[in-house]
Amino acid sequence: MGMSYAEALSALTGPGAPFEMVEEEVRGVRVRNFRNRERSLREKIANAALRGEQEFLVQGRRRISYGAFARQVWGTAEALERRFGLKRGERLAVLAYNSPDWLIPLFAATSLGGIGVGLNGWWAEEELAYALEDSGSRFLVVDERLYPRVEPILRRRAGPEHVFFIGERPPEGTIPVGRILEESDRMPEVPIDEDDPFVLLYTSGTTGRSKACITTHRGTITQVLGIAFGAVAQSLVSGTPGALSGGAQTSLLTSPLFHVAGLHSSFCTALTSGARVVLPEGRFDPEEIMRLIERERVTLWGAIPTMLHRVVHHERVGDYDLSSLRAITFGGAPTAPETIDRAREVLPVEPSLGNAYGLTETHGVATLNTGADLLRRKTAAGRPLPVLDLRIAREDGSPADPGELGEIRFRGPTVTPGYWNRPDATAETVVDGWLHTGDIGFVDAEGFLTVVDRAKDMILRGGENVYCVEIENCLAEHPEVDEAAVVGIPDPELGERVAAAVRPVPGRRPDPAALQRHVGAHLAAFKVPEKILFVDDPLPRNPAGKLLKRQIAEWFA
Repeated sequence: MGMSYAEALSALTGPGAPFEMVEEEVRGVRVRNFRNRERSLREKIANAALRGEQEFLVQGRRRISYGAFARQVWGTAEALERRFGLKRGERLAVLAYNSPDWLIPLFAATSLGGIGVGLNGWWAEEELAYALEDSGSRFLVVDERLYPRVEPILRRRAGPEHVFFIGERPPEGTIPVGRILEESDRMPEVPIDEDDPFVLLYTSGTTGRSKACITTHRGTITQVLGIAFGAVAQSLVSGTPGALSGGAQTSLLTSPLFHVAGLHSSFCTALTSGARVVLPEGRFDPEEIMRLIERERVTLWGAIPTMLHRVVHHERVGDYDLSSLRAITFGGAPTAPETIDRAREVLPVEPSLGNAYGLTETHGVATLNTGADLLRRKTAAGRPLPVLDLRIAREDGSPADPGELGEIRFRGPTVTPGYWNRPDATAETVVDGWLHTGDIGFVDAEGFLTVVDRAKDMILRGGENVYCVEIENCLAEHPEVDEAAVVGIPDPELGERVAAAVRPVPGRRPDPAALQRHVGAHLAAFKVPEKILFVDDPLPRNPAGKLLKRQIAEWFA
């Protein structure tokens, strides 16, 4: 018989408990945090190094142990400092596909008190030029596949001073990354404060210029411990050993490292737990993912919902041995209940499923919904991490009642200190320690958050608020629909009308009227899409898996 959540929370966070909580002041705000934590990512790497030759990173034939990873980070830090003069506070940017060569230079720089900058691998030249200038990056690590994007910038001498190249034929003016990938047993001793920036990660940029969100050592470490707490708490509540809370794990990392889900929630969590991390090579391919799960006996996969959807709906999902999987977590975008049901149906050994909600501004995961809780509340994002205060705010800022819609706000040690070079945006987003997410949701009587929609994605139709996610979930439940996106299109009479872009299941072409009847049978008439556009290609999404609504809306212009 398991505990109640309240009992598990008390058992795990009380005096002397493994997740003991204390109060502390962070940037003038009193918050809760875990007492027993590292004070920097450098300290976290040093602790991980104690695992010695236990295998850590796997990519193709390349295998790196925990001890070797730490030695390479320390050696690379020494090379960056001694040969290239990297100083505390200077920025090192990375533009590359996921690999050990992405991770080692970044952690080397941050172990010297430097600041990493994750550059979006989907960006075009103009966006990259902006981010390099905005961040003031003096150093850049770039791989051969993405180098053509920055080559024109470097040719104009507008880029970083030192460019380290991952690949066989370093272009003129670049430095082979192997020249800094050395080994050393000496950990750097440069002072690092908990609230020093760790990595700058650029927001999605669905409107206007992207902003560089500051993530700190404190926020990253606390978020990772929050994920660990959630896993252990779930095992106590269920009364069974948790798939995420112990034993040797092999984690499949498919989220891009320039995104908080990849670097903070996945990689840093694995570094803490002692997991073995498998990195795919190249772009996401559902069949290659299934091959990796089978070959490397993957036990945990942190998936973007789109990736999970494409794997569990793949025509060859039954041809691979996926029985090693014990847990799948997903977040970064709303997950259709149909995808959860399909995962439970096709995976031969039912894994523990977990949904998460978070933002770059919360260093990743802010709420968790796992196990039996998820199956009872498939559309809920879960309870907040115990270090976070969650508030649903009305338009006047007052707290909403249970079940009442409002803006989702968080306060705690994982809230960002703000945006790089953007005090104006910081002041608008973080107010008296509260992060104003811009997301709309509600909290039920048991404390579970449900995210309804982005405020800016809400459709106002004839005075009625229409929230896109519930329509998208409804469309996704239709057997002939692979994925759907709902947007508002301008209308002189109603203000906006509801429109849907639909990608059918391959080989099928549903009748638009049938889809409208399907939605009308489940939702109010004003929520039924009045225009439906069919597309053959996957719907456009950013690296976090979120639909690019602005681009989709332009299709209807």
